[in-house]
Amino acid sequence: MRNNRGNAGSYAGQRGPRAIAAAAAPLVWKFGGTSVANHDRLRAAAERMVAAHRSGRGVVAVLSAMGHTTDELVAKAAEITDRPPLRELDALLSVGETISCALAAMAITELGESAISLSGAQAGIRTDDQHGDARLRDIQPDRIHRALAEGAIVLVTGFQGATDLGDVTTLGRGGSDASAVALAAALGATECEIFTDVRAVYTADPRLVPDAQPRTTIRHEEMLEMAEAGAAVLQPRAVELAIAHQIDIHLRSSFTADAGTWIRRAPSTLEATSDGGSAPEVAGIAHRRHESLYTVKDLDTPELAMALAARGINLGALIPDTPGLRFTAPGAPTADVTSALDAAGASVRMDHELSSVSVITPGITRKPHITAQALAALHHAGIAPHLLHTTPARITVLIDTQALEDTVRLLHNTFIPSTPDAWDNRAVA
Repeated sequence: MRNNRGNAGSYAGQRGPRAIAAAAAPLVWKFGGTSVANHDRLRAAAERMVAAHRSGRGVVAVLSAMGHTTDELVAKAAEITDRPPLRELDALLSVGETISCALAAMAITELGESAISLSGAQAGIRTDDQHGDARLRDIQPDRIHRALAEGAIVLVTGFQGATDLGDVTTLGRGGSDASAVALAAALGATECEIFTDVRAVYTADPRLVPDAQPRTTIRHEEMLEMAEAGAAVLQPRAVELAIAHQIDIHLRSSFTADAGTWIRRAPSTLEATSDGGSAPEVAGIAHRRHESLYTVKDLDTPELAMALAARGINLGALIPDTPGLRFTAPGAPTADVTSALDAAGASVRMDHELSSVSVITPGITRKPHITAQALAALHHAGIAPHLLHTTPARITVLIDTQALEDTVRLLHNTFIPSTPDAWDNRAVA
């Protein structure tokens, strides 16, 4: 699997910074798998689209596969072979989103409005030929424009596109988020609304931290760091596309009327507040339950980096060991890392019982006290990190998996105010 950071792409559907005036641009929505998990939920999504359409707005909706369909399709492939050709696996996995869109179009028709379902290829989404984790190259949304002009609600399959040869590609896990943001850019919209099963972006995973607080607004850059550190509410590549094309993202629940979270270009409450007060320095705490610290022999540092890069994997922290090198590859599946090193003729040892916890705090080089506080809190709690790694916007510790939940709660309590009134959660004007 390739790393999510990289070229954000350009879209031929945009003629200049905004091909269409914001007032004329359609609403661009994305419904996640849980939002269309069964016929009742899919019909509820259809009713929401019809209501917006009848208010006078064009509607383009990107749909994920229903519920756990993608996992079920992966399992079907595994029943045949443990090494499916990636081109054929993409052809199989793309079926899930096709089903969602076709059924949604039928539901909209039953509600008395016109709808059309389009595959990624039919919608003009072009990618490179990296099957399984393709990169968006451009979008030619002519057919979408024609359908909107004819008064139809347009349903586009998420998570997929097509190569120049017409082969179906998929965009990696969570790729429907990237599909929606890219379509918003191509259609001249300034925002993209993502409907999911969570109420908002929280200061930590509320399943681990009961007093985690929903964010009303968060900056693009902060959300990207949260996503790359393990927060699963948005695909990192989608946030990167939003930054590149200046798209605001509104993440909200399909099942409640909660305001959700705006992921915006404007300054967030982490900077000085409007009344001159100081907002908290830490955007949130993110974690990955499964992380590995590897030890490799037989390779020097450039050879290690090149072996990983050949499989699209970024090298994280690096520690010289005797003999060999210890390193991390954040977010990369263990199988991909071991395969890359096997191909380079190197032996690797890994510890699977590790997790990572990150403190998200942009501008960390100006905040040495944050690192000191984190380490002091861990020390007093008797939690010994295997590794500490910093980037310009986050501090990450690798800890034993059995200490994960305690570590997340500890760092959240250390840096995030415990009451809503203490957290300036006002929307950006």
